[in-house]
Amino acid sequence: MTKEYTCVVCPMSCRVTVTETPDGLVTSGNTCKRGEKHAIAEHTRPMRMLTSTIRLDGGKLPRVPVISSSEVPKDKLAECLEYLYHVHVEAPVTSGQVIVENICSTGVDIVAARTMKKA
Repeated sequence: MTKEYTCVVCPMSCRVTVTETPDGLVTSGNTCKRGEKHAIAEHTRPMRMLTSTIRLDGGKLPRVPVISSSEVPKDKLAECLEYLYHVHVEAPVTSGQVIVENICSTGVDIVAARTMKKA
C-alpha cells in the first residue's frame, strides 16, 4: 500500500510518499528527516490537537475556549468532541485550568485556553 502525505513540519510542504513493504515502511519525496518522521507517524497513528469550546455557567460569555494538553489520536477526535459537548463549568475559569482529565482514556487533559470571569 502506498499513500501520499503533505508534510506540515516546515514551510517546504514536501509531498512525502509512504510505501508499505515486507521490510517495513519506505518514504520518498521528503527533503529532511523531520518530513520522514512526520509522514510515518501520520501513516501509522495520526495525532491531532483538539480545540473547542464548552458551556460556561455564570460567566460574562456563554462559552469558554479549551484545548488539549497534547495531541490525541485522530480516530478519537469525534468521541472527544461528543464528550465535550456535554461538559459545562462554572465561572470563574483561569487559563490553563484543567477542565477534563484524561479525556476518553487518551491520557490527555483538556484545559481552558482563556480566563473567564463571573458575570
